[in-house]
Amino acid sequence: MPTELARTSLPASTWALLGSLYLTQYLGIGFFMVALVAILRAQGAPLEQVSLVYLLGLVWAVKFFWAPLVDRLGVERIGHFRGWLLIMQAGMVLTLLAIGTLDPIGDFARVYALCLLLALFAATQDIAADGLACRLLPASERGLGNGVQVAGQLLGNLLGAGGVLMAYPLVGWQGAMALLAAGTLVSLVQVLAFREPTHGATPLPIAAVVGRIWTLWRRPGGGRWLLMVLLYPLGVSLAYALITPILVDAGWALERIGLLVNVLGGLLGVPAALLTGLLIRRYGRRPVMIAAALLQIPGIAVLILPVQGATGELAVTLAVGLFFLLYNPVVAVITTLMMDHASPKSPATDYASQYSLYMLFSILAVSAGTALAGQVGYLPVLAAATASALAMALLSLSWRYQPSPETAADPTAGSQVCTARAS
Repeated sequence: MPTELARTSLPASTWALLGSLYLTQYLGIGFFMVALVAILRAQGAPLEQVSLVYLLGLVWAVKFFWAPLVDRLGVERIGHFRGWLLIMQAGMVLTLLAIGTLDPIGDFARVYALCLLLALFAATQDIAADGLACRLLPASERGLGNGVQVAGQLLGNLLGAGGVLMAYPLVGWQGAMALLAAGTLVSLVQVLAFREPTHGATPLPIAAVVGRIWTLWRRPGGGRWLLMVLLYPLGVSLAYALITPILVDAGWALERIGLLVNVLGGLLGVPAALLTGLLIRRYGRRPVMIAAALLQIPGIAVLILPVQGATGELAVTLAVGLFFLLYNPVVAVITTLMMDHASPKSPATDYASQYSLYMLFSILAVSAGTALAGQVGYLPVLAAATASALAMALLSLSWRYQPSPETAADPTAGSQVCTARAS
């Protein structure tokens, strides 16, 4: 595929909307999957119980089941994907306010149930946001668009699991939920102001959309692409699962964990993701993919430092900082390629089918990594994570870019939506 495609210019308000949507879908979930883990562990909960919190992410892994409904059902007068975004964004705000009325320890069962509901709203919002992005972004802008996506998700973790976790000792549980709800409300206001452009493609029948879940992998090169989607998250997820427990066991306070893991990690990951998007636009998919895959190996291996007793401020900051700096480029590349494999007629389903498998292996690896560490220790799990990253790098060396037939036939697909505007 040509590395220099025709440049298009989306309005700044559209870029801001996409970034905000990806930020707020991770704002609340990011808090629970980091802050709640830290709170439970600080109260003496075993790692096996802590691992249940990570299973919230499994909702993302099964979202392909209802993605065809998001593709097929919509009111054009409101905006096909905009209508879904309005409902899901409002649902997240109300759920966060409801969670704020409960005690995270004493009412853990009800808190967990509402967290599952929040994850359902957020995952469905993600389906609609991905479908909207697939239609809004021409091929030449998908690298930058997915850099914005990854950056938004990192900022969501930074603000939710970092900033709110740091504020937690001051504002308490109810105050933390109010902050998360207020942040989520910002995107709802943006969606209200957005006017989704009409798309010319005839929507597929629901049976055909559902069939895309399976036929997507039967294209030429589909098996190798499937292997990449499954293999990538294993190493980094196994390693990520251990960071918070390692620091808690080393005696780090919750505020320091939030500052290091989510604030510093996000601050390093955001420019890495955005830079990767720009590099994809300039140099193409494959060379950036190979470089990013190689970089994540030292990013994972460096976490051995705190496991081996180097738990001082400098050593831990270096280890965690390099982890977030070096693994985010691959995320930006692989999500760009997922978008390339999506058809304009069923963008939400095609993207969700790929991302769900990615998330399934990621969440299972996070949960398994935490549980395994409780049985065999941190070091063997980190060794397995590094080996998985090495296998991913070797696979990327033999990979060749193959876009979807629709993208190959029309590499500027999506450019008509550059007229998208905010009212």
